[in-house]
Amino acid sequence: MSTQTIEKPDTDERTSTRDDTPKVFHYVKKNKIAESAVMGTHVVALCGEVFPVTKSAKPGSPVCPDCKKIYEGLRPGGD
Repeated sequence: MSTQTIEKPDTDERTSTRDDTPKVFHYVKKNKIAESAVMGTHVVALCGEVFPVTKSAKPGSPVCPDCKKIYEGLRPGGD
């Protein structure tokens, strides 16, 4: 399974920063990212969050703990 970490836009002040940068990024199927960015369709993160792609995560960005746990369980040798 190929996934990539992308941003989920948050409007809840508890989950986003003051400059509208999300506090966490989510894992989604890689082949859905371009489609969402171009067509404006929504993607479904591993944790179940549904949102349109608006930004890509930079290396070192915080990842949704639920997405990370699910992703690690899918990988060969994952716990």
